[in-house]
Amino acid sequence: MVSVSEKAKEKIVELRQKEGLNDNYSIRVAVQGGGCSGLMYDLQFDATEQPNDHIVEDKGVRILVDRKSLLYLAGTELDFSDGLNGKGFQFKNPNASRTCGCGESFAV
Repeated sequence: MVSVSEKAKEKIVELRQKEGLNDNYSIRVAVQGGGCSGLMYDLQFDATEQPNDHIVEDKGVRILVDRKSLLYLAGTELDFSDGLNGKGFQFKNPNASRTCGCGESFAV
């Protein structure tokens, strides 16, 4: 299961409104090959559920994860930081054995 922190939820709602998207748009979280650690996260709005999607709702946010990505993301929390060390979404992934400095790629 993938979850969202309260700060991530607030930012998702803000961004969805800013982009003029309605509540039918979910967050799609995926893992792709690449990045400096071998795998990287992909995060986007999506209004279309795919047949192989795992669908979770946490704090009122619908999260879509394809079956392959779910293997890498089980137990992950999506958070948002706006501190001095950087601004943006962060993945707290218990499956990652290492991450890169930018926080956008990882290895298992």
